[in-house]
Amino acid sequence: MKLHRADSSNRDFIELVRALDAELAQRDGSDHSFYAQFNTIDRIKYAIVAYEDDKAVGCGAIKEFAHGIMEVKRMYTLPEYRGKGIAANVLGELEKWATELGYQKCVLETGKRQQEAIALYTKNGYQIIPNYGQYVGVENSVCFEKEVRV
Repeated sequence: MKLHRADSSNRDFIELVRALDAELAQRDGSDHSFYAQFNTIDRIKYAIVAYEDDKAVGCGAIKEFAHGIMEVKRMYTLPEYRGKGIAANVLGELEKWATELGYQKCVLETGKRQQEAIALYTKNGYQIIPNYGQYVGVENSVCFEKEVRV
């Protein structure tokens, strides 16, 4: 597996995010439009695309949330490549990149219906926190944070 640093103009990143959005539209149902408004990728400077045998199979991104804090966004692995540690590797590379840029913490939001995502973040040291920002009071959201200082 190869991890490639990119931004939101990367064609493989764009295609993976399209697949992610299609899957989330099914999982989230009528809640999807609420979440979609916070998940545009037009201004993402820091994206990772994972490749296996030159095929784009997973992605993730970070964007500044607040001073010293990056927000993890757009984590996705193609269904047929899940269970191989791709998402954990992408997440680790995003955390490394955040520290290189001088950030000390990562936060993220996922849906309660995304049990695989919740397991991934918990397994990788993320702690559940009160819902932040636009997710305050949103019943389906669960928010996490992790200190990523070197």
